[in-house]
Amino acid sequence: MNRYTFLLLLFLLSACNGPELMRVPEIMEMPTAPADVRVAYGPADTVQFGDLRLPGGDGPHPVVLIIHGGCWLSAYGLDLMDAMATEFREQGYATWNIEYRRVGEPGGGWPHTFLDVAAAADHLRTLAPDYPLDLERVVAIGHSAGGHLALWLGMRDQLPDNSDLYTPDPLPLKGIVSLAGITDPASYLVREDGSCGSSVDELLGGLPEEHPLRYAQASPLRHVPLGTPQILISGAEDPIVPLAHVERYYEAARQAGDEVELVSVKKAGHFEVIAPGSIAWESVEEAVERLLSR
Repeated sequence: MNRYTFLLLLFLLSACNGPELMRVPEIMEMPTAPADVRVAYGPADTVQFGDLRLPGGDGPHPVVLIIHGGCWLSAYGLDLMDAMATEFREQGYATWNIEYRRVGEPGGGWPHTFLDVAAAADHLRTLAPDYPLDLERVVAIGHSAGGHLALWLGMRDQLPDNSDLYTPDPLPLKGIVSLAGITDPASYLVREDGSCGSSVDELLGGLPEEHPLRYAQASPLRHVPLGTPQILISGAEDPIVPLAHVERYYEAARQAGDEVELVSVKKAGHFEVIAPGSIAWESVEEAVERLLSR
């Protein structure tokens, strides 16, 4: 069994320590509506694209920028977040659900996974003249590995201009919602199969002792305070990104002076946080609403 098959099985099975916890198939079976338009933000249009959904009315509409997870692996795509994108559109938000190059496909990993997410976020400026988007009210929301990338968007203005990940003039965010988000690749890394941590070295091209600068520049934990309001939401029973991993980041960000909140949802695992109607969904809705209404 190769590692991608193993991690697929892990995602399908390990998030169910009890019958009450949700799994990937339940997410994929949720009702969705098609995107209004699929837009390429880069030349590799089979992976560098986003799905834009627009609510009714003239706008301009606040924007929820959605970043899917899946261990940064090519086995998972933005369809994991279609139900979320559909629900937020019904609530009156424009949603920009993005795809990006991932480990296991050409160009995936360092630095292009990060550069793609940055380019997709900044592409909202290109979309705004043609679609009624309010770029003063953009919230990034990501799940798991996507939560890591959402937090990373909030720190990229700290990167030096000689960084492989540097891009000028990042799009400002009104806030960040990290759902079961990985906050620090180095401390999440494991060197045997068992969680998304076994993909970290592939994402970054090696181990921390081989690429300390890459690990530093990929770590939201190493860059607090981000200076952008953040709400971290995790299931208390999450076996994939344990609550303790998120709590460490929360304490560091709070002590550094960030405006940050941690919401732990009892009886929730890894996937409830992306499932409309779940035990965790009210917390997710409230987080987006509060950040956008600031």
